[in-house]
Amino acid sequence: MSIKKVTQHPTQNEALIFERSQTGRVGYRLPKLDVEETDLDDILPADLRRTDDLEGVPEVSEVDVIRHFTRMSTWNFSIDLGMYPLGSCTMKYNSRLNEKVARIAGFTNLHPLAPVEESQGALELIYELQEDLAEITGLSGVSLQPAAGAHGEMTGVMLIRAFLDKRDGAASKDRRVMLIPDSAHGTNPASAALAGFSVKTIKSTAEGLTDLGHLQQLCDEGGVAGLMLTNPNTVGIFEKNIKEICEIIHKAGGLVYMDGANMNALVGVARPGDMGVDVIHLNLHKTFSTPHGGGGPGSGPCCCTAELEPFLPTPRVVKEGETFKLDFNRPESIGRVKAFYGNFGMFIRALSYIYTHGASGLREATETAVLNARYVGELLKEDFDKPFESDSMHEVIFSHKKQSRKGVHTLDIAKRLIDYGFHPMTIYFPLIVEGAMLIEPTESVGRADLDAFVEAMRDINKEAQENPQLVIDAPHSTRIGRLDEATAARKPVLRWKPETEATAKSA
Repeated sequence: MSIKKVTQHPTQNEALIFERSQTGRVGYRLPKLDVEETDLDDILPADLRRTDDLEGVPEVSEVDVIRHFTRMSTWNFSIDLGMYPLGSCTMKYNSRLNEKVARIAGFTNLHPLAPVEESQGALELIYELQEDLAEITGLSGVSLQPAAGAHGEMTGVMLIRAFLDKRDGAASKDRRVMLIPDSAHGTNPASAALAGFSVKTIKSTAEGLTDLGHLQQLCDEGGVAGLMLTNPNTVGIFEKNIKEICEIIHKAGGLVYMDGANMNALVGVARPGDMGVDVIHLNLHKTFSTPHGGGGPGSGPCCCTAELEPFLPTPRVVKEGETFKLDFNRPESIGRVKAFYGNFGMFIRALSYIYTHGASGLREATETAVLNARYVGELLKEDFDKPFESDSMHEVIFSHKKQSRKGVHTLDIAKRLIDYGFHPMTIYFPLIVEGAMLIEPTESVGRADLDAFVEAMRDINKEAQENPQLVIDAPHSTRIGRLDEATAARKPVLRWKPETEATAKSA
């Protein structure tokens, strides 16, 4: 059998760029060499040079490359195409004005090693953003260094460790237990462990709230360094006993860290500092509308009380008179946690977002996000099992309980939703809800899109009851159907190998 010939005409099942290679094709032309050739041995030792003459690198023209990647780009779903209902992720629309401001030449062309005297505009922007975030959270100490949410979270827990070590001295070694609810983000226990703490899990009540009795029991056992709490919590419910929770922890000698991943439900309405929280991280790439997904870039500022401020990462951006400078004189600081000062482009976008909304606009965005989630929750509660009766905040959670009776599970529902043109919601998180579907529409989605999403979910429920196999086999409209995701994750094919005549015969 001869080796397969690769079809070269456009196809929705785009071939790999390697498979489009044709011997002799190039996408460049270099001028004729007009200098004397140099012996490579004088420049690079032979043992450091390639010997394969770049064999296997695809030979394609410029237009081949452009069309290949452009065709693939049309397969992507993005926030510019439709709603991204990922619960706990806050995938909101990124205002184009923010992008325009982030491209101001004085910001984009500023070298990270430029002296303070030539960086006053950038330092002022950082200072003003710090001041705004302090006002929004009710916590006076702010560092913008952390690169993203989990990084800010780890920084916050390190502040707690440093504070306790100073306050308790040698006795602090006996205070190494971090309490974390069973509905917490997976990064919470990881951050606690990295900071040298052990973890004890707090149970949730049937209402989806922190169990105060169990919390008190764990505090009575001693050794409590603090609590890591998300509020609203990961089932989308506001911890109405937050002040009592903070009092219990403080009475036990610990501090309260709040995971700020769900701040999109609080900005302009309630401040963590007023609730008794000691430290919080924020996600600028969630709550304050900067590009999100694909691994970054992100920004996870850490905000804390005045008591914890001396331990914030160094340097701090401070203002002296009308001049801004980097303050390195911080003997109690936990040290630097990020090269230079963090992801500066995210700061620009976040400050632009805050300035364009203003105090009333930020509050309106928060209220709209909560309204949208409650609207979806109310319209779908007859079709899908809603495990908690409490009013949701900015996200609402359902389970597959009704559909699983027909053999249809959460993953099937999520895959079928793709056929309706929607990005799936967050699934199987938090773990305390079996078959969880966590939906967060954000304030970016209008009523027409919400109604379309609700209609799609209702249709899927109807299909699950009347023709469950249709849902189980979904998606049907994508270029690739249902994947074996477990095998793909455990045994990924990371390298293309050319098909030889021998492998073609065996196939």
